[in-house]
Amino acid sequence: MPAGEHDETQAVDSAELTTDEPVTTMAEYARELTTKGDEAERLQIGVALVVELLEACDAAGVTMIEGGKLTTHAPTAELVEQGDRLQYELHEGPCVDTVRTQTTVISDEVARDPRWPRWGPAVAEKLGVRSMLSLLLYTQETSYGALNLYSFEAGAFGSDDVVAAHALAAHLTAALADGRRLDNRAAALVNRTVIGQAEGILMERHKITADAAFDLLRRASQRTNRKLVRIAEELTRTGDLP
Repeated sequence: MPAGEHDETQAVDSAELTTDEPVTTMAEYARELTTKGDEAERLQIGVALVVELLEACDAAGVTMIEGGKLTTHAPTAELVEQGDRLQYELHEGPCVDTVRTQTTVISDEVARDPRWPRWGPAVAEKLGVRSMLSLLLYTQETSYGALNLYSFEAGAFGSDDVVAAHALAAHLTAALADGRRLDNRAAALVNRTVIGQAEGILMERHKITADAAFDLLRRASQRTNRKLVRIAEELTRTGDLP
């Protein structure tokens, strides 16, 4: 049934996110995401749990932009990789539209959806996909990509599913944002440590101040057209200033 025609009073199956379960389930989902290690692991766990929590969803994955290209991450089934890849090749499909328009995209019958005249019939015939929901993963500062939910049933995603999927996508986005902030802080700390070590080597070698040592690193960076931290790494590793 199309999202706009979903009966708000219809009872929801107990396996789905019911009115009594979302708070506990969402809290557990958030805890699972925040206790995981790197971004790949957070995505893998997060997307797998989306499929587990949303009965309407048969498979899922995340589309991200890397190096100007769309790539698929944490697919829960081969059909996600195949369906996404075909979207990227044809430049049409729900996740492509979500990334392009920065909006939620839903289709109750992809084979007959006029928005994707090539992709829709192809995935319906080859992969058995009937309906799809694609949601933007974003914060006020950054758009990370799209969470793509595939279903083998037509009209699988009702209004309750869309609301629950948006909540899960928000938690996944928050985990990605927090993880990247931590990664960036860790990288910045490592860079400062390496630069400090390089300065110490130059200060000891040339009997100069910290400012003068940093200036030597800066000039080497400009002369070789390399990042200053890479110059510092080479100096600490080899003892030579490029």
